[in-house]
Amino acid sequence: MEIRDLLFGLHEVEGIGWKSIDRIQRAGLLTEDVLSCTDEDWQRAGIPDKLSAKLAAVLNEAWIVKRRSLMEESGVAMVTILDADYPVQLKETAQPPWVLYYRGRLELASRPSVAMVGTRVPTAYGRKVGELLAGQLSAAGLTVVSGLARGIDSISHEAALAGAGGTIAVVATGLDKVYPPENRGLERQIAREGLVLSEYPLGTPSHPGLFPQRNRIIAGLTLGTLVVEADSRSGSLITADAALEAGRDVFAVPGPLTSPKSRGALELIKQGAKLVTAASDIVEEYVSYLPKAGSGASLTGGLEHGETEDCLQKKLTSEELHLYHILHQGPFTLDELLVSTKWDFGHLHSVLLSLIIKKAVVQLPGAIYKVI
Repeated sequence: MEIRDLLFGLHEVEGIGWKSIDRIQRAGLLTEDVLSCTDEDWQRAGIPDKLSAKLAAVLNEAWIVKRRSLMEESGVAMVTILDADYPVQLKETAQPPWVLYYRGRLELASRPSVAMVGTRVPTAYGRKVGELLAGQLSAAGLTVVSGLARGIDSISHEAALAGAGGTIAVVATGLDKVYPPENRGLERQIAREGLVLSEYPLGTPSHPGLFPQRNRIIAGLTLGTLVVEADSRSGSLITADAALEAGRDVFAVPGPLTSPKSRGALELIKQGAKLVTAASDIVEEYVSYLPKAGSGASLTGGLEHGETEDCLQKKLTSEELHLYHILHQGPFTLDELLVSTKWDFGHLHSVLLSLIIKKAVVQLPGAIYKVI
């Protein structure tokens, strides 16, 4: 049996958590012979007698094969820290999960991504900002990662699904347990079109102590964490702290001084988080991470002067090309473009942002845009 399968087996044993496997690995027991370990071996690794007895009772090849079959019958796959397709960003954190269970497109976990977190009960302002930023970040090619919770999490997932970046939901239960229950439909859609991840074996129910552990994965997968709306004791701040501990960026959206739901984000800004008023505030930090080629359009490839219409057709989407031709008539203000295109602000801003990233358009002072 491969070591990755043995690691999976250890991970499936009830009561064996991250620290127990860390002790086993540090003791040199995570080898092809782990199934032959004695009580003395487990004791040397610092495993309590009760857990040693459980390992002796259940950990064998037949049991591991059965657990693997149950997982696969549920439509769930797994990746271990020993595998080449384990997310590199996450592996670089202080406490990367030994095993990740998933449904969907695992490759999303290795793409440039940004976490979006916030209150479970957002204001109308928070809902609008969350939807706008998540949609624009995904359109720019950044994968939006969140926790499938009520409020900002759900809003971010829904808005990001339609974009090139897509979305990842990191949950704090087994993948056969959806929490909150009303997000079952959203979870299924993300599993089809994006990626749903969990550190926990099937059957693990929701428990308050699991959410902070889930938050470290959200922060660890991403280049930075954006707090949209959060009070001073929000769990979103735990994710922000985890991002800082992992050496990642923290962004925050300012809100009304009088709103309790803005206090956490405002405090982060006071502590040095980058203030965000547009998706471009984040995208400009990560242009070098964005893929140079994607489905239908380049995200970072520049348009050189004198390119033919055929080249433009290949590099720009139809909407981007339409806006590009308008701007060829001369510099336009944002208000003038709203009149010319008859698009709503959010959509216009998203297309402009994509053109800026592709170096087809430049923004001048005073919200004036022109072709390069």
